[in-house]
Amino acid sequence: MSGTTRRSIPRRDRLVRERDHDAYAIHGKLPEPTVCPGCGAAYRRGRWQWAVQDGGGAPHLCPACRRIRDHQPAGVVTLGGPFLAAHGEEIVNLVYQETARMEREHPLHRIMGVAEEGETVVVETTDVHLGRRLGEAIHRAYGGDLTVRYADDERLVRVSWRR
Repeated sequence: MSGTTRRSIPRRDRLVRERDHDAYAIHGKLPEPTVCPGCGAAYRRGRWQWAVQDGGGAPHLCPACRRIRDHQPAGVVTLGGPFLAAHGEEIVNLVYQETARMEREHPLHRIMGVAEEGETVVVETTDVHLGRRLGEAIHRAYGGDLTVRYADDERLVRVSWRR
């Protein structure tokens, strides 16, 4: 093989995986204005926002409404322990207050549901950031043990708080 050079040809048959896959993310731009028929959020300047509509717009279900329709949470917050049994109502109120604060600026950050399962409370959210933020707010207010785990292969966070 002296005197010849070998060129490397890139392989085109290998599967390139996305690092952060979110099946509910919108790829590309939507026409502006676009309005979600589920919640009324408007897509303007490249993002979903609460806005007063001054006339129609193309209808398109926002990612949060799609997650709610498909029951596919992006965040699962599990609360438990003896302290929860004694202070459950005020902790759940904190969850709703923190969500309302986030949702004012970010229409895609919503609670999908709050369910009592035995001695635990499970909160499902439409966004990973809201799930993490709820866990951190409860931990700041009441202490206890907080665990935050992100799934490797999908856009999902599991938050566990116990005291």
